Amino acid sequence: MQLDPTAVEAGVRLETLAAIGSTNAEARLRAQRGERGPLWLTATAQTAGRGRHGRTWISPPGNLYASLLLSDPSPFEHAPQLAFVAALALRDAIVAEAGALAPQIAFKWPNDLLLAGDKCAGILIEGEAALDGEEAQAPKRLTVIVGTGVNCTSHPPRSNGTDAFPATDLQAHGAEITPAPLFRRLSATMCRRLAQWDRSHGFATILADWLSHARGIGEQITVRNNGVEAQGRFVGLDQAGRLLLELRNGTLTTISAGDVFPLAVHGPRRIAERPG
Repeated sequence: MQLDPTAVEAGVRLETLAAIGSTNAEARLRAQRGERGPLWLTATAQTAGRGRHGRTWISPPGNLYASLLLSDPSPFEHAPQLAFVAALALRDAIVAEAGALAPQIAFKWPNDLLLAGDKCAGILIEGEAALDGEEAQAPKRLTVIVGTGVNCTSHPPRSNGTDAFPATDLQAHGAEITPAPLFRRLSATMCRRLAQWDRSHGFATILADWLSHARGIGEQITVRNNGVEAQGRFVGLDQAGRLLLELRNGTLTTISAGDVFPLAVHGPRRIAERPG
């Protein structure tokens, strides 16, 4: 693995690891030991890869597993915006390596990349803030880890017959992209998108770019979170990146977290039709 020269010039560092438990977990450990970003950690495989909500991310060799440790990238309340920044950077990198895939790549709110309607990549944003000093009014020191997993050459099989968004990989769609060149592209596109975001000052532009490639706007969807299910029309996102859902009774509700599915996908969960 190598960084793009633009990343090196920006002061980004890279450490390439063999098979480890999780690049995000390793990045968190480094931060707790005093490591400062920007630092990329990549691994050839993960034995304990994680997705959102603690889900397992199957991580065999041949795919890309990388985490970027950032130190104080923005005020604490704006750190979740990095999910949109990372998604755009990842799409930029894939398109730069395989431009023919561009029309097929879409974002699924909040953290997935879809290729021809199936999942090909996921992003996991984790962070923590600690007081920078012992004084009660001391500012918080923010650490954010941007974890990225891309199915380059393989993907998990469909677990059952009801998966709304089964997995796929780039090679299955004719793109011979291996982790090393994709990561090199990503190290550059991430720098560009972070500069565009500018510690949240440029988030309106980031959000507009994200929305231009979003899946399902205007469609009927199901959103699930912590055992609660809401159904309605995906109107768009608000200025903070929260999902706007128009319920069946015409009420517009704002959703901060959840998993999005086509409306036809049902499960043994109750319906929540109230503003959030």
